[in-house]
Amino acid sequence: MVKPLSPKQALELITERGLEVIDVRDPHEWIDGHVPHARLVPLAQFRQDPKAALQHDGIIFVCAAGVRSETAARLAAQQGFKEVYNLTGGTRAWVKAGLALDHESAVTAAE
Repeated sequence: MVKPLSPKQALELITERGLEVIDVRDPHEWIDGHVPHARLVPLAQFRQDPKAALQHDGIIFVCAAGVRSETAARLAAQQGFKEVYNLTGGTRAWVKAGLALDHESAVTAAE
């Protein structure tokens, strides 16, 4: 089951429990800013082999508005992962909540 998270809830889980953040947007969106400590795995790549992109349970999926990340989160849940979250509203909600995005220029997509 996919659990929705507000940006503040997501930040708490990232900070306190070190949950992994997977950003399923495209590389050009990633470069414009992403949730700190996120790992880029574009949705098209994730769909090809979800299990290969996931290292362990405890994953927060994020995209621009929460739609693509919901799709990825459901795929992860179908693969048997139990602690799966979707950032409701995506990076737009993150910024609206007053939280900063990272703007590193390197794209660090999963191999």
